[in-house]
Amino acid sequence: MEIKVLGSGCSNCKKLLQTVKDSVQELGVEANIIYVTDMIEIANTGLLRTPGLIINDKIVSYGKVPSSDEVKTMIQNA
Repeated sequence: MEIKVLGSGCSNCKKLLQTVKDSVQELGVEANIIYVTDMIEIANTGLLRTPGLIINDKIVSYGKVPSSDEVKTMIQNA
């Protein structure tokens, strides 16, 4: 599983990154977590607002910081 957290490095982006790391650990899943801060690379994904979350090349969240439970559900449904 590949999980990308996209953002400019703002506090919300860092919060989402930590939530993703915690959720992966709690679920016990194997995941490659990538933190993307390059704005050109973010734009190339089609993401309109940060922070963004992409799981296995599919945008699952953007423009907000989902709760831990929401992130876990997104990971389990990927």
